[in-house]
Amino acid sequence: MKKLIALFAVSAVAPMAANAAIALSGTASVSYDDNGATASVTKYDADLTISGTAGGTTLTASYDMEGASLATTAVDMSTTIGPITVAADMFDEVSKVTATTTTGGQVFESTDTGVTVSLDAPVGDATIGLDNSGNVSVSGTWSGVTISHTIKDGSDTTTGSASIAGMDVSVTNDAGASSWSIGTTVSGVALTLDSDNDITAAFGLAGNTMTVSHVSAVAYTAAKTGNAAGTGLGNDGYGAHKVSAVAAYSTVAISRDLTSGAALSATYSSLNDSLTLAASVAF
Repeated sequence: MKKLIALFAVSAVAPMAANAAIALSGTASVSYDDNGATASVTKYDADLTISGTAGGTTLTASYDMEGASLATTAVDMSTTIGPITVAADMFDEVSKVTATTTTGGQVFESTDTGVTVSLDAPVGDATIGLDNSGNVSVSGTWSGVTISHTIKDGSDTTTGSASIAGMDVSVTNDAGASSWSIGTTVSGVALTLDSDNDITAAFGLAGNTMTVSHVSAVAYTAAKTGNAAGTGLGNDGYGAHKVSAVAAYSTVAISRDLTSGAALSATYSSLNDSLTLAASVAF
């Protein structure tokens, strides 16, 4: 009998040991928005992420939980063998993309699943990478400045970042279009400014923060036709929905961390004169 009990104990402990590399995490929130002069709205959100690791291989899957059943949002697997990294995207996120007139979005979508094999080979202070799409990247840090350049067919991308005199500076050039951002802290106030003239100031004690933001106006952009093959004339590619013009506006957000582990926030937006109250928790 003792042998049977011991055998059962071993069989019960073994699966637990096998599952030691599985991690669960998630977030949940509920918010109430009075929407200014329009009808108020209450929103709910609950997300779950499962991550499992075995040796140098990791599988991560994410789900939305607030519906009638779990809805998959992402499934990714990656493994590293020496200088070679293999990454597999098993879920087609583009099928979940919702086109909006405020941010555009492609009219036609291509399948998002796929496998990427990359090789990183260190050369001096730089790292050279090659993936299965034929993109070549070179990155490295020299004198405190980090630079990365990716060579793509007709769409080269270069990024540079550095901390200079207490300021964090980042510059990106994507196929000829440049953008930048600057972040610094002055007298305990964290300030950010970017090339779109968006400004954010955050201040307060740990767990009690007020963030004041100014969001610049968005200009109207006409739709692009495109086609399902992504070979639309000029730069149309898959096509794009129009972007509606939005006036500049400001927001003020106050957040507080509770000893219970939850966080409360109140956000006022001058865009529609609305106040949003939210409670959230991460686990």
